[in-house]
Amino acid sequence: MADPRGFLKAGRELPKRRPVDIRIRDWKEVYEPFAVDHLQTQAARCMDCGIPFCHNGCPLGNLIPEWNDLVRRDDWKMASDRLHATNNFPEFTGRLCPAPCEAACVLGINSDAVTIKQIEVEIVDRAWAEGWLEPQPPQTRTGKKVAVVGSGPAGLAAAQQLTRAGHEVVVYERADRIGGLLRYGIPQFKMEKRHLDRRLAQMTAEGTVFRTGVDVGVDLTVRELRDEYDAVVLAGGSTVGRDLPIPGREHRGIYLAMEYLEPANRVQQGDLEHPPEHLDAADLDVVIIGGGDTGADCLGTAHRQGARSVTQLEIMPQPPQQRDPSTPWPLWPLMLRTSSAHEEGGERIFAVQTQQFTADASGRVSGLTLIEVESRDGAFMPVEGTERSVPAQLVLLAMGFTGPQREGLLEQLGVELDGRGNVARDARYESSVPGVYVCGDMGRGQSLIVWAIAEGRSAAAAVHEALSGRATLPAPLTAAASR
Repeated sequence: MADPRGFLKAGRELPKRRPVDIRIRDWKEVYEPFAVDHLQTQAARCMDCGIPFCHNGCPLGNLIPEWNDLVRRDDWKMASDRLHATNNFPEFTGRLCPAPCEAACVLGINSDAVTIKQIEVEIVDRAWAEGWLEPQPPQTRTGKKVAVVGSGPAGLAAAQQLTRAGHEVVVYERADRIGGLLRYGIPQFKMEKRHLDRRLAQMTAEGTVFRTGVDVGVDLTVRELRDEYDAVVLAGGSTVGRDLPIPGREHRGIYLAMEYLEPANRVQQGDLEHPPEHLDAADLDVVIIGGGDTGADCLGTAHRQGARSVTQLEIMPQPPQQRDPSTPWPLWPLMLRTSSAHEEGGERIFAVQTQQFTADASGRVSGLTLIEVESRDGAFMPVEGTERSVPAQLVLLAMGFTGPQREGLLEQLGVELDGRGNVARDARYESSVPGVYVCGDMGRGQSLIVWAIAEGRSAAAAVHEALSGRATLPAPLTAAASR
């Protein structure tokens, strides 16, 4: 670190978001370009700590101080190599991860954390622009075949690692496009799908085979799967949305978040001319139940579809503006977070619970009744006299996911489930069925994209060791070796 006082000379700076009145008219990513000299100034704020807690905060163990200093010194190619040494898809995490590394940044103890996430995405975008991220097909083949079921970030990470190790890898996806939630859950304004397509082209050139429209357990039986492959990696995600079984749930116009987000994404990819009429927020009062990232994705989508009003409900009380004392550094802080979608409009209501849905004469939802709640002895209790009605012709349930789909593949495999309904696995990511491994949300439960990629990599290492007897995967090509 050439400038040990860098963090004293410059404050935290991020790229500006495009003006709200402009960005809600399109589906492009919300951020404006960030000048290189500004980014290098931000990289110079890294303190090169004796104990870099950012490593611990990042599930991938990213070598953050190393590539920060490489960016500061203008060695972008080596920075890309250090970044890809631990992360297969930094263009995804740099756009979608909530950055637990920044929450654990030592500078964040008494100042603003280093802009780790922004530096990460700028490195990988530069690498793609310069043509450094060429396919890395294996030099030798093992003769072993591995099936990866599910093409979200966990499945893609496992597939790329195993392909590069020389195994014959086939990724099965029941949808008609590869990507899982990256494809159909994440709106374009958070990550344009060109980033996903570019990485999939690289993986195809390396030898990974993708088969879409195959529902394993239905179109392909478990017996056929086990007979054809030496190992199976389950990476199907946590796909069962949490429902809200209250009076009026049967009315038309009430949908799980993914039922709404998928057709909206299909429109942007040219698969549909426009969303189905019942899933179009144009000129409607929209209520989103759930205050997390999925709810924010619904919020931004509703804005772009031209909703008349959008209200987002959250049962938890409003968090404080700054880190709550109950979550001190380096823990993930409890605090109010405002996403780009929240900047664009709508009302956020905290500490409320929905009691019932109402409908018009045709049976379509027309509103809901909510009541304020307060926490008592670990439970949310209604506050008498606080009932009120909110108009809504479209209600979206974004309250998270309860686990993987049990019917079909999991039932046929006979894998054991843990107490939370996820696929149980041991320390080597192997399920109760020998030769069947599990990674990502299907085994962990609903979690972050960085955990999905980290688990995909770890599961791949376990499969590789089981099939080849070697405990480590081949190291990626480095800049020094390619010069």
